[in-house]
Amino acid sequence: MASAADDEKVIRSRLLVDGDGSGDDRRVTTLLRNFIKWCNSDAPEEERYAQYQRLLVTLRQCEFAIGKTEMVCEMNQRETNRYEQMHSDIERNIREAQLKIKECQKELREAKRIRKYRQEYDALAGVIQQNPDRQESMKQKVSLETELSELKEQRESLDRKLDIRRKQFHLLVHSIQELQKLLEDEETESPMES
Repeated sequence: MASAADDEKVIRSRLLVDGDGSGDDRRVTTLLRNFIKWCNSDAPEEERYAQYQRLLVTLRQCEFAIGKTEMVCEMNQRETNRYEQMHSDIERNIREAQLKIKECQKELREAKRIRKYRQEYDALAGVIQQNPDRQESMKQKVSLETELSELKEQRESLDRKLDIRRKQFHLLVHSIQELQKLLEDEETESPMES
């Protein structure tokens, strides 16, 4: 693990020195060699001046590479900041979404509970609708009680009539028996007379 971190540091320092891989480290090394050579040179003035101009060109290229590297670093830093901001925004959005999901789950449970109560209410209402209301039931009860009392009176009346008819029938049967007896008595008396 430590070697990976060390390797990463080496790669970063090489990239910082080398820039975008266009040989900046070689350029700096060449600039230093040429500078040392130029300082220790015994060449004629014109050749030294040409070497000096080449050193300036190489120096400007190095400065340009440094400027470019600094700009890339700044851009990378801005991108890193932007990505961190996006990451924090995404994290915040995720937390908000989780809270919203919890609220929606709570609302769903409440809606299911209400729906269950409504279904029970509808079932009870259906049962209640199948039966008449209290006033209608009371009217039916009064009507049935009235009809029952009328039927009882009719029965009593019919029982009285039946009783009278029985008595009359009994009287009739008794009268018939008496009449028969009388007739029989007369018949028995009449042959004696003849």
